[in-house]
Amino acid sequence: MKSIHIDYYMSTDLYPDNPYLLLTPGPLSTSKTVKAAMLRDWCTWDDDYNSIVQEIRKEIVSLAVKTVENYTAVLMQGSGTFSVEATIGSVVPPDGKLLVLANGAYGNRIATIASYLKMNLAVLDWGDTGPVNLDDLENILNQDKEITHVAVVHTETTTGMLNPAESIARVVKKHNKIFILDAMSSFGGIPLDMEKLGIDYLVSSANKCIQGVPGFGFVIARRSEIENVKGYARSLSLDLYSQWKTMEDQHGKWRFTSATHVVRAFRQALIELQEEGGIEARYRRYHENQAVLVKGMKELGFKPLLPDEQHSPIITTFLSPDSESYEFKRFYDELKKHGFVIYPGKVTSYDCFRIGNIGEVYRQDIDRLLAAIQESMYWNI
Repeated sequence: MKSIHIDYYMSTDLYPDNPYLLLTPGPLSTSKTVKAAMLRDWCTWDDDYNSIVQEIRKEIVSLAVKTVENYTAVLMQGSGTFSVEATIGSVVPPDGKLLVLANGAYGNRIATIASYLKMNLAVLDWGDTGPVNLDDLENILNQDKEITHVAVVHTETTTGMLNPAESIARVVKKHNKIFILDAMSSFGGIPLDMEKLGIDYLVSSANKCIQGVPGFGFVIARRSEIENVKGYARSLSLDLYSQWKTMEDQHGKWRFTSATHVVRAFRQALIELQEEGGIEARYRRYHENQAVLVKGMKELGFKPLLPDEQHSPIITTFLSPDSESYEFKRFYDELKKHGFVIYPGKVTSYDCFRIGNIGEVYRQDIDRLLAAIQESMYWNI
């Protein structure tokens, strides 16, 4: 095992307002200026606040497509899963059928949502480490003519797998199906063009790659699609169409009380994304973080769960050390003492843990993390 010699400091030295750096796929570490944006109170009825909502809607559409007039955006209270459920439950008609492509916990969560809503459902599940098989997708769309909508997770943070959205979209649109992309952990951090790919609905959240704080999610939709889903919703509070229509007709007004402080923080986060150089620049930073992390972890003797070609730049899963004395909780606590919080594994058939590198995280943070991991490897003593 190669020794890594890096000087590192407690994250409290570098981030005095935070006891540790979050190396998770969201919530994530945010900038001081994003946090400071929440120090002012806002009224949900006031034009000043609603103008911020309208600015956000316009900005996220411009991040997703070049032809902005053909697309629109709607914000929805709650975690990202609320927006996923709002989309699934509001855009598939009563006589429609949803096909879910799953290779992890979050793809399977979409299927669970559809089951709760008693929707007509089909699932292609390749397991937690299996890549999407385009031949399987082609075959089921040829055979099952009832399918009207197809949904997939772009970055499956169960493992860190990046699913091939462009290739999937090509097959889905060949069969003239509505395509729903759960881009929860990729939008803002991985470049894509919704129109070029033929994505009809894209779902994400404030506390992911845009680097805001938790409290609301959002859906970017093809305008010609969302205009025609009135009456499909299976929930009052998660009625995506009604939320969108209210924001359209009342210039940014939400139907129910919104997370005003979180919305203002998100507006600041969007400004900081542009100051960084946009999605392309953020992608380069995340990609460098992930590449440095994987290289350093391999040198310390850790093995990634997935092959390199399947990795996203968002989060990476590593197999736990093959040692009887290793215990994740103890390892976690040791790293936390050094100022870092990582994620436990979510893959049920593997003993593993996950390290994210999105948010206000930079190359020097990854270097310090690797040094802290080396010092925390108590099972090698």
